[in-house]
Amino acid sequence: MSDFGPESFAPGEGGGRAPEELSEEAKQRFAAAAAAMQAIRREEKRSRKRDDRVAKAIIQFLNDDRHTHLFVLISRLVARDCPSIFILAILSLISEDSRDVVQQYLKELGQQTDQETISETMSLTKSGDLDSLAHSSLVEWITRMQMVLSLETVPILMKLLVDERNIDGSVLQLATFVLQDYFHSPSGGKKSLPFEKLHALTGSILQTVFVPFMDAVEKKSLQKPRDEEDDNQ
Repeated sequence: MSDFGPESFAPGEGGGRAPEELSEEAKQRFAAAAAAMQAIRREEKRSRKRDDRVAKAIIQFLNDDRHTHLFVLISRLVARDCPSIFILAILSLISEDSRDVVQQYLKELGQQTDQETISETMSLTKSGDLDSLAHSSLVEWITRMQMVLSLETVPILMKLLVDERNIDGSVLQLATFVLQDYFHSPSGGKKSLPFEKLHALTGSILQTVFVPFMDAVEKKSLQKPRDEEDDNQ
């Protein structure tokens, strides 16, 4: 588990050097924020009311014909029993309803808003060519995903890991298409970025989101054999 690395979210072979990645400053700040989130994590049971609201938001998104190209990827994550709140966190970049539900979910669990959690003064990407609106939106998106992951670390990662090092590819695909839709929108500047560049940027983002939380799954995996051994005694 300790060798979980960039290849987990990297583009396929033959793509050459990744054309766009998060800056080192951004990676360090998000890693620090993730550590802080884990430190203040609350052990609190989710209420049925909260679960119902999250499920309804997913259904509402699926009923929107503008997002039909995302249905298969969402259904794959649902089939893996990925907690719906994390799916909403991914969709929150392009769905105001999803964003509102995630924000309310975090607020009810005592978390700060994504705007309060991390500074936006850093340069998010190495190229630094994002306009201020896109920069702010992406910082908040990354932070929302991290905040949700901090509250549901083991349930999310145990459902998404396909082996000790790799997350199910549907996560990368869904996040890439979401990022593509965002950049095609007025908020994203109606940019038409090469898919290779989007794929690489998304991989860098997801690596930044997931890696700080992998130790929790490693500890869980180590604990499971001990629990089974105790049961057999």
